[in-house]
Amino acid sequence: MTTMTDTSNAVRFREFKMPDVGEGLTEAEILKWFVQPGDTVTDGQVVCEVETAKAAVELPIPFDGVVHELRFPEGTTVDVGQVIIAVDVAPGSGDDAPVAAEPAPEPVAEPAEPAEPKGRTPVLVGYGVAESSTKRRARKGTEAAPAAASAAIQGEMNGHGTGAAVAEARPLAKPPVRKLAKDLGIDLATVTPTGDGGVITREDVHAAATPASAPAPVPVPVRTEAPAPAPVAAPAPVAAGARETRIPVKGVRKAIAQAMVGSAFTAPHVTEFVTVDVTRTMKLVAELKEDKDMAGVRVNPLLIIAKALLVAIKRNPEVNAAWDEANQEIVQKHYVNLGIAAATPRGLIVPNIKDAHDQTLPQLAASLGELVSTAREGKTSPAAMAGGTVTITNVGVFGVDTGTPILNPGESAILAVGAIKLQPWVHKGKVKPRQVTTLALSFDHRLVDGELGSKVLADVAAILEQPKRLITWG
Repeated sequence: MTTMTDTSNAVRFREFKMPDVGEGLTEAEILKWFVQPGDTVTDGQVVCEVETAKAAVELPIPFDGVVHELRFPEGTTVDVGQVIIAVDVAPGSGDDAPVAAEPAPEPVAEPAEPAEPKGRTPVLVGYGVAESSTKRRARKGTEAAPAAASAAIQGEMNGHGTGAAVAEARPLAKPPVRKLAKDLGIDLATVTPTGDGGVITREDVHAAATPASAPAPVPVPVRTEAPAPAPVAAPAPVAAGARETRIPVKGVRKAIAQAMVGSAFTAPHVTEFVTVDVTRTMKLVAELKEDKDMAGVRVNPLLIIAKALLVAIKRNPEVNAAWDEANQEIVQKHYVNLGIAAATPRGLIVPNIKDAHDQTLPQLAASLGELVSTAREGKTSPAAMAGGTVTITNVGVFGVDTGTPILNPGESAILAVGAIKLQPWVHKGKVKPRQVTTLALSFDHRLVDGELGSKVLADVAAILEQPKRLITWG
């Protein structure tokens, strides 16, 4: 009888550990708890939002029960494998039994839980399980999310509380919007929602921050015809008279700093520049917007620039490579995972379009639109940022002419696109107003010599000057 009682106590309380999300990540910061002790949770329900070194993600719990204990407060950085929440999976079955502060030395007997399939490992929303994650493209991950994840997101929007008072007291907003409000120092309870079903949007938060004029959504480097400096999430209010503010470097910002230092002092950078007349490209963009084959997708100059870079790589495949320091080898890639640098409230991220070289122009436009939308919502997964080969960074969206971009670690080249401006230009022997931009290509001189880098940059410029080359060269 004693043995049976001990077994019951052992399986009554289950501990959920910070999952290993892969990609070499070892820790994550708890941004927000969506449940509190005493709340009922169900398998697949999102219980918290965490920020890794690559992205903010939601954690669904893999079993049913009542929350017994939250092991860490918000803002705590937790190592992978540490217990973050304890759940009573058999509430009302007897007297409360204490839960150990540290994980038990031996795992709980999983087969005794019929609601949990044997061998199941907690995974993050959007990652899927191992069986499917190796088959699908990362850019389609959100479309293939399991029904449980969708239910979890809906549950989070409704408060995740067990009592009606809890649900009513919690404003409806997605985790990235809550993070934005926190960064801006806005109380969501004071924000007037405009989204469907009373959901608070990013625009609502920005409007509450600056009532006089609501700013545009968080910027991503996608060129528009009329670029303007986009708002950046404001820091927390500073006390009057303060002479300095200290901001902890962690999460995405910490990863960016480490990656940029490593890249700058490991790969010998060379940057070349070219100024080009893109008037014909701008005309092509206008024509494509009216093309029925491009209906439903976003068409802008970045689309043509991306296609031009892909064609230039096809003509000069040696530029698409990586340096293997351990084996002292150059690894040439026969595929292009095209990275697009995107500015988000958490810092710069570089998701990439898998196998972009195989995509038609409409497919590439759809991929760019999905990438931008996901980044803007703060839903980009670590998998979407892994495996890039070359990158485009559009500094022109901020009104900047050009720059000397630093390589994304592990990649061979990065193309910076400046602002497209109307300038006097010699065209057919006469000075005329033309749409002009400046391109800058940085490349790893261990992999790419001056001749190869110059050819790639010249090809991109030639295509943007005469877009019909997309047909003859592509």
